[in-house]
Amino acid sequence: MSEMSFVSAIADHSDLDVALADLLGQVEPGSPVDVALVFVSTHFTNDIDDIVIRLQAELKPGVLLGCTAEGVIGGKREIENEPAISLVVARLPGVQITPFMLQPGSSEWQRMLLSPGEFCRTVDVPADAQLFILLADPFSIPMDDVIHAFTTCYPGIPIVGGMASGALRPNGNVLVANDFLTRQGAVGLAFSGNLSVDIIVSQGCRPIWRPFKVQSAHRNIIYNLEGRPPLAWLQDLIPELSDEDRALLQNGLFVGRAITPDQDELGSGDFLIRGLTGIDQENGAIAITDSVMEGETIQFHLRDAITAQEDLEMLLIPQMFRPPPSGGLLFTCNGRGTRLYDHPNGDISVIQKSIQDVRLAGFFCAGEIGPVAKQNFIHGQTVSLALFRPLHDSGA
Repeated sequence: MSEMSFVSAIADHSDLDVALADLLGQVEPGSPVDVALVFVSTHFTNDIDDIVIRLQAELKPGVLLGCTAEGVIGGKREIENEPAISLVVARLPGVQITPFMLQPGSSEWQRMLLSPGEFCRTVDVPADAQLFILLADPFSIPMDDVIHAFTTCYPGIPIVGGMASGALRPNGNVLVANDFLTRQGAVGLAFSGNLSVDIIVSQGCRPIWRPFKVQSAHRNIIYNLEGRPPLAWLQDLIPELSDEDRALLQNGLFVGRAITPDQDELGSGDFLIRGLTGIDQENGAIAITDSVMEGETIQFHLRDAITAQEDLEMLLIPQMFRPPPSGGLLFTCNGRGTRLYDHPNGDISVIQKSIQDVRLAGFFCAGEIGPVAKQNFIHGQTVSLALFRPLHDSGA
């Protein structure tokens, strides 16, 4: 049996023919590949059909998956807001790869999300699946509901992926599954067989002040934290910040929802990071980008490049003591990159330094998917990284 192998490529030409020739030259098409994933910047959204036809003809992949994005990642580069295509192709002997599609809008859609049996029949992947890769359109799919349906139907199976970021309005993104192209829903892959996958989820924020119990909330609005409106707490606490943290506050204030609310001590990595989207000056309530339940624990966070880098470096340390991965997929928030770091290639440079030139591709997401504490979530300000090895290299 041949060895598991990945080859990644990235091209940043504005001319599509030149970009594709460069991309394919880097992966040296030869024998058919088992899977190819392609991530396309918004500059080529209207050319997706041509890109898919060319990749199918040249690579003859068993499965092709991809989407549009505002920025793409490959090799040692992160390319933001410029014409670019990234590609990773893999030969995975002994691995079964099953594509699936989720298309909202039908009369059966809500019933499917609420019925584990119906959802399983729709996804229709092997019962021994070990990993899901999921790409979705943020305007047309309720990702929290979809993740809950996956968790109910396939308990314990990790999901990694991201929300397409190639559009600012509905029907602007394109998702690809083989020769099927859609502007709504989600596409994905299920992996099973001879593979071991390590998943690293690193968040780019750090907690400040102390945790608070939510005493009153409705949907995404928090009205009361331990007897006071959130705004009253903020007005008292912001003056306590250091000058450095007050400067970071200009980049926005974030709210972390504790994953395990009854945990004795909470720190970085124990929260789901959510954006703070509004403050009601009259009643002191705050709105965030997620639903909140009364009795939850939250803590305010700042976005911090130093913490983001240190957290990613720390989570990558165990990889240095294992055989190098064959390849990987990287899904990072579009609030990271040069919006977070003061230099380009921020996350990919940390990864490549830690793992020695791993072959991977990915994109900047409008929401990243990955497991924390063995539960799958949609994240913000986060890196979600999947590293692939053959099972016999897993150390198990």
